[in-house]
Amino acid sequence: MKDLWESGDPYEYFMGRWSRLTGQSFVDWISAQPEKKWLDVGCGTGALSEAVLNTQSPSELVAIDQSEGFVNSAQQRLGNSAHCEVGDAMDMSFPDSSFDQVISGLVLNFIPEPEKALREMKRVTAPDGVVAVYIWDYSGKMEFLKYFWDAVVGLDSKASDLHEGKRFPNTTEEGLKRLFKNAGFSNTTVESLEIETNFKNFDDYWKPFLGGQGPAPTYVLSLSESDRNRLRDNLHDKLPIQEDGSIPMIARAWAAKSAM
Repeated sequence: MKDLWESGDPYEYFMGRWSRLTGQSFVDWISAQPEKKWLDVGCGTGALSEAVLNTQSPSELVAIDQSEGFVNSAQQRLGNSAHCEVGDAMDMSFPDSSFDQVISGLVLNFIPEPEKALREMKRVTAPDGVVAVYIWDYSGKMEFLKYFWDAVVGLDSKASDLHEGKRFPNTTEEGLKRLFKNAGFSNTTVESLEIETNFKNFDDYWKPFLGGQGPAPTYVLSLSESDRNRLRDNLHDKLPIQEDGSIPMIARAWAAKSAM
């Protein structure tokens, strides 16, 4: 099953609120100097670039993504403060040493050759610059997706290969260190970033899965109505729903950075 990455608004509804929270923590963790040149690789709808604009006073901000729909959403969101364009993380058009800070959020695991993308990120980073990425801890403490995929596999064992915890084996501390090392980086720092993903009620949890953008919503879109309802009911029974209807969860990401 091919993931759908076409429309910015449904993806923003599904993941945007959480990527904004994590993105700001990630940018703070990088500890960059102000007025630097930034490149956001795989910018999605612009959440990470927005965090850069809000706190870093960049002298230049460029954002690329493979999805034209996402690029359009990001440009609308960021306005004239950034330049957004369609681009391939594994074969970027920028000259060597073009940027001081090259970042990527929640994307590396979706790139077919992540080490090639990291080498490209290294190539376009200036001496004394920094390459930094973060990815969800799919096999560990990314709870709202883990509950979802555990329920999917419980109902359909044939879907086990779609489980993001299994599909993305490098989304761990050691996996991220290994990718950076294989891409030629040294002295890479890896740390965890955690946020609360608290849902007001079950609809607040379930409805974002119906937007059809990204792996889990793409899977939901592929189901018949009866199978979709069965999955919804199964999730409702398994989620840690509190007496007031709220669903408190934690999402952990692994962040890595390496100076040139």
